[in-house]
Amino acid sequence: MIPIPSGVRVWIATGHTDMRRGMQSLALAVQQSLKRDPHAGDLYIFRGRRGDLVKILWHDGLGMSLYAKRLDRGKFIWPSASDGAVSISAAQMAYMLEGIDWRNPQLSWRPQSAG
Repeated sequence: MIPIPSGVRVWIATGHTDMRRGMQSLALAVQQSLKRDPHAGDLYIFRGRRGDLVKILWHDGLGMSLYAKRLDRGKFIWPSASDGAVSISAAQMAYMLEGIDWRNPQLSWRPQSAG
């Protein structure tokens, strides 16, 4: 898990991104396409065309980090909006990285009794 300080915003870059891109190229995409400062401390999540790989770009104040996660099965749930970026909470990002539908998380089981 990425140690996210409180107050950091998480942005999903809608659409798909060429996953061959590195941190400099993704930072440039944040600056030009999303019209945001990639060095401001926010997290930016990019998804590939197949949907099973995401890259997370984050500047923590000391330097730029690039994280990648590939799902063995399934695809990451992605917003269908086409207007640049969607803001989500850190908890929703944690759900997303586990392959859970972050828009409407459901418990896998419910207790039947209290005792």
